[in-house]
Amino acid sequence: MADAEDSPAGTQSDRGLSTLVHHHHAPRDLGRRGRPFDRRHPIAIGFTATFGVAAAVGVLVALRALRQVMIPLGLATFIAVGLDPAVRFIARRTPRWVAVLIVALGAVGVFAGFLAAAIPPLSSQITQFSHHLPGYLNGIRRHNGFLGRLDSRYHIISTVQKKVTSGSITSTLATSALGVGKFVARTTSETIITIVLTIYILGALPRIKRTAYNLAPASRRPRVEALSEEILDRVGGFVLGNLATSLIAGLGTYGWLLIVGVPYPLLLAIFVALMDLIPIVGSSLGGLIVSLVALTRSIPVAVATLAFYLVYRFLEDYLLTPRIMSRTVNVSGLVTVVAVLMGGTLLGIVGALVAIPIAAAVQLVFREVVRPSLEEM
Repeated sequence: MADAEDSPAGTQSDRGLSTLVHHHHAPRDLGRRGRPFDRRHPIAIGFTATFGVAAAVGVLVALRALRQVMIPLGLATFIAVGLDPAVRFIARRTPRWVAVLIVALGAVGVFAGFLAAAIPPLSSQITQFSHHLPGYLNGIRRHNGFLGRLDSRYHIISTVQKKVTSGSITSTLATSALGVGKFVARTTSETIITIVLTIYILGALPRIKRTAYNLAPASRRPRVEALSEEILDRVGGFVLGNLATSLIAGLGTYGWLLIVGVPYPLLLAIFVALMDLIPIVGSSLGGLIVSLVALTRSIPVAVATLAFYLVYRFLEDYLLTPRIMSRTVNVSGLVTVVAVLMGGTLLGIVGALVAIPIAAAVQLVFREVVRPSLEEM
């Protein structure tokens, strides 16, 4: 008996299956390729515009959601770039991580020195105040002195006692204390995050710059690197200039307080120098606090101290800062003042802090890139 595959029926079945498979795998005629879609067509333009607007809105929403992270990151990057010249100078003789450690310890040493100068006088003043507080209260009750006369006219102590008894002032103080506690906790956490990010960025800054430069096309990479290095050097110059103005503010405060006899001149001078690092409001706030401390000496001394800081603030904003920034950042005095005002209006303290380096970068890019392109047209 013959096998099934050798039979005519089996052969015919196999041929039919082969024909079916062949027709299944045979390429079909899918027609000719049409003309490319016109990018100037209204539908293409509308789709591209809609996609661009959606992408821009998405980026803005993401940046707004990440604002609490972006501000410490941007501030840490700015500080790291500003401290990089000092790190590079020290790293000529030591490894970079040692240079970063030295700079970080130097900053911690300045802060520790401020605390060492601040804590003993503060504790002494608190002790003296708590010791004399009962006498102050008795004098107010007897309507003696300036505060006593105020109490006799406006009945301050009795009003406060009524509010304490009713409980309204207690709830207000509790709410205020809770708000102050939240602010202190948030500020402390952001400060710690900024310090940690600054140290990490400062240590990895050469690798970060190499990675960023490699993103540029090879033909334009040397030009991009040269412009970027110039901008970073100007940021470092701004930090150096800011430190110089703060040092001048501290020395001026120390000399003035020695002349008028206000207590704790070294502590207050360090405080004003640190506050002067904050643009726009730093020196004003520091001068106001020093003027309040000068009240312990006398009212005329406090008024003279306030007048001293008003004059110094005017000289710093319109004479000292423009001259120093024109030398360290190579930005004119007019651009310096306008940039600080615009940056402070847009982004507050952070905007005022980065306004001058951004103005220097824009000025450099315009001079080296935009203006030559315009002249070639």
